[in-house]
Amino acid sequence: MVQRGARDAGGAGHSARDHALAVLRVRDGALAVALLPAAVAVVLFATGVGRAVRWPVAGLAVAVLAVAAVTGLVIARARPAVTPTVEVPERAAPALHGLIQDLAERLDVPTPAGIALTPDCDSWLEEPPRAGGARPAGPVLVIGSPFLWWLRVAELRALLAPVVAGTGPSAHPDIAAARRCVRAWDATAGLAAGGSAARRPLLAFAGRVARLLLRAAARHTADMERGVALAAAGRAQGVAPALRTSAQEQVGLAYAGWDRLLTRVASPAWRIGRWPRGLNAGVVAALTELSRRDRLAEGFAARLGERPACDLLDEPGAMDDEISLLAARLLHGVPGAPLPAGWSPVDWAAYPDEVVDRIWRDRAARLFAALDAAETPTLAWALERLAAAAATEHGVDALAARLAAGAGRGETRESLVEHVAAAVCCAAADTSAAVPGLDWLDGPVLLAEGKRRQDVAAPVRSLVDDGDPGPLRDWLAGIGARADKPVRLV
Repeated sequence: MVQRGARDAGGAGHSARDHALAVLRVRDGALAVALLPAAVAVVLFATGVGRAVRWPVAGLAVAVLAVAAVTGLVIARARPAVTPTVEVPERAAPALHGLIQDLAERLDVPTPAGIALTPDCDSWLEEPPRAGGARPAGPVLVIGSPFLWWLRVAELRALLAPVVAGTGPSAHPDIAAARRCVRAWDATAGLAAGGSAARRPLLAFAGRVARLLLRAAARHTADMERGVALAAAGRAQGVAPALRTSAQEQVGLAYAGWDRLLTRVASPAWRIGRWPRGLNAGVVAALTELSRRDRLAEGFAARLGERPACDLLDEPGAMDDEISLLAARLLHGVPGAPLPAGWSPVDWAAYPDEVVDRIWRDRAARLFAALDAAETPTLAWALERLAAAAATEHGVDALAARLAAGAGRGETRESLVEHVAAAVCCAAADTSAAVPGLDWLDGPVLLAEGKRRQDVAAPVRSLVDDGDPGPLRDWLAGIGARADKPVRLV
């Protein structure tokens, strides 16, 4: 099996190099086209023929060479977009660096030049930007941060083996040169696509040239990368093959948990200017809760007794905070720039009071404003107004439109049902033993006697859709909440 994998890796490697040479031939062909007028002019002057056209041809050659030189300079200076990441220096994670170094030695490939984390469920090798034209020392290994917190150490090693194996083909001069060309063309095309290109003809021309080169080399580029991936996978076949299958299953689970945590837990906080600390720890909590609830995931719970890969970091909590802040910047700001004024972190323990409660009361305040409340009213008053609106032709639609007009950034898709449910939750928290809470899988919830009460949506919909407040009054009575008391909005 190992020998066959090595043979397959070697064949795929040769294929990748062949396609890399084809990409370089596209580059050389473009250079030959630029030099063609100059070559014709040299022939005309050397042979003495074409006296009437040799000076015009020479002038054309000079012009073409000048444009080609400027175009080449623009392409050479174009910098590809770099993925925003959190660097993991060796001093901050000697155990993680040691694992990657041992893996590279086992695979007989160069060790990655560095390690970085990304708030995403993926891992890859990325060339660092060249400083002052210097050649990079090698690709950086970018690891999806949820993998470190959810996978066990052995699983992470098996998962990263094919990625680390990719440093072998990356070190080949032809493949490295072809990749630099493609990255430069892609960066130039992206730069020229900006609004400033219309005001800068040379940049626009360089962008068109870059797009032509990208199209000409597209098939060879795709085949080169496919060959590199096959070569890396073949080389890594002998590293814990059984564990790699298990690790891939955990990758799918981690992706689902990460996506759910971002959309249902982090996103509500981001919309009000708070960024939750410890998103990766939250993923572990969410997936652990999923393992507890879902019989299909019960087998995963046994893994939790093994050493998690985040133990390879010296200070996993501090690193988690950095990644959580980067995630907020990526989705609600500019990577590397400060967050908008007023943004502040929130710990998981404070999330119910500082995020959930605030969201509910903000929505309740907007609902009462849309209902033309002169002062802070009771929930009973709001229910009567809502029942009357539901019984009036396009009455609910007009109320929903008023809510949308007064909604904050990112909240114009919230429905009338959500606003009414928020007001109900505020009344329940103010007049009963119910409290705002955080469910790792569902986000903000109301807790009564320690249990999630997500059954409020049905009686609220009966009120909004049918104008019937009866089911909602029964629900309030069932948890001991009073609708005749004013709702606290601040």
